[in-house]
Formats: sequence, C-alpha cells, structure tokens
Amino acid sequence: MKRVQFEHSAIPYMFIAPQIIIIVVFFLWPAAQAVYQSFLLEDAFGLSSQFVWFRNYSDTIFSGAWLQAAGFTIVFSTLVTFLSLGLALLLAVKANEVIRGASTYKTLLMWAYAIAPPVAGLMGNLMFNPLIGDLYIFMNSIGFDFDHKLDPYDAGFVVVLISVWKQVSVNFIFFLSGLQGIPKGVQEAALMDCKSSTRRFWTITFPLLAPTTFFLMVINITYAFFETFGIIDTTTQGAPGGATTTLVYKVFQDGFRGADIGGSSAQSVVLMIMVLVLTVIQFRFIEKKVHY
Repeated sequence: MKRVQFEHSAIPYMFIAPQIIIIVVFFLWPAAQAVYQSFLLEDAFGLSSQFVWFRNYSDTIFSGAWLQAAGFTIVFSTLVTFLSLGLALLLAVKANEVIRGASTYKTLLMWAYAIAPPVAGLMGNLMFNPLIGDLYIFMNSIGFDFDHKLDPYDAGFVVVLISVWKQVSVNFIFFLSGLQGIPKGVQEAALMDCKSSTRRFWTITFPLLAPTTFFLMVINITYAFFETFGIIDTTTQGAPGGATTTLVYKVFQDGFRGADIGGSSAQSVVLMIMVLVLTVIQFRFIEKKVHY
C-alpha cells in the first residue's frame, strides 16, 4: 500500500498573507501601541514621555467626565439597539404582507442604508436647525421648548433619532430576508392552528427569527458604540456640557483635541476590554438561547 505524501507549497500562505498583514497593521499593531501609550505621560509637545504605571487608568475610571460618557453610552446604545430593531421588525412584517407596490415600499425603506453616518448627522442638523429646521419648528409649534444646543435631553433625543433612522434600513433588510425564508408550509400550518395574528407572530414567526435577531443585536450594539461617531460629531459634538459624548467620541476629544495621548490610550484600552467582555457575554450566554 502506497503512502500518499503532500508536497509543502507556499501558495496557500500567499493567499492568506494579505489578510494577515491587514490584521497586524490595522488591528494588532494599533492595539499594542495603545496599550503601550496608556502607561506613558507625554508633554504637550510630544518631545518627552514619562512612565506612570496605572495613573492614566485611575484618572480615567475615576473621572467624572468619563463616567458621564460611560453612562450616556450605555443608555444611548440600549435605546438605539432596541428602537431600531423594533421599528425595523415592524416595518419588515408589514412589508412582507404588502402585495401592491411592494417593490416601491421596500426601496424607499432601504434608501437610508446608502447614507454615511456623517451625512445623516448633517441632514439631522439641518432639520433641527433653529432657523430653517422643519422638525425644530414642528417641535416648538406643539408646545415643546425644544433647543438641542442647550438642553441635554433634547440633544440626546436628536442623536438617538438620527442614529435609529440610519440603522433601521439595515435591520429591515435582514428581517425581511428572514421572514421570506420561513417556509410557506409552516406559515399555513400556523394559520390553521391559531387565528390570532399576534399570537402566531410571537409563538411561530419570532422564534424562527431568533438567529437573525441575535445577529442584528450584535451588529447594532457595535454600530451604537463605534459607527455613530460621525453622527455625534456633525450634530452636537458631545455638547451641551458633554451630555452627548460617547466613550469613542471622548477618546477622540482627549487624544486629538486635548493632546492627552496617554489618557486617550487608557480610555481606548478600557473600551476594548468592555467590548471584549460584552462579546463574551453575547456569545457564551445569550447565543445558547438561540436555536438555529
């Protein structure tokens, strides 16, 4: 019996080399550099640095501004995730039942997907402009003393509204695909067993959408944490008084505007640890309840 021997070839390594280089250059190297810089205290001109151990971390964790940004990030991410998922699921269910004009309805809902977050923030900023903004005029005409430049709750409402509007289209596409992937036989059997459409949805349709819902929940949390940077930067820039500053935007403010490289690096490392812990919780505990 002949033994089969495979020759070693460098071709597979050549195919995966570009991806490995991208991961090292754009992910691992910046992360290692952030960890290294988080233990240093540099002067204002960047000419000298001093090793300060965990001083940057203690200043970050016990800072009132950082705790305020962390609290807003948690509330902001929760609202954006659940509101965008809930609204997209409602629209997808209704779109799945539409017979006439279905393609036009779906196309209109998908348009926002092509808009970049900074552009969405700019559009929202124009709509809430005190001089020409239609939504600003409408809010004040119905009795609200609306001013997102001075009131922190109004500013939070603006960034949440724009972020949800931007993300609904993405969730809508996935939910609609999930609904259309449910076999017709299952839907007909559910229609025969239960006449209530609400009960059919929560007992049959929604459990079948569990894998899609879990995937979108991970995507939306990531979006609320990181991709809303452009929306906040073009609308409120963290104002008023840091009320709409997220953890990612605070890293940018302290590092690029405040020239505090060590402090911003420590904040980025803490944020990285938070994201890793959240990822472990999602895939170790929440995913166990999802049936594929």
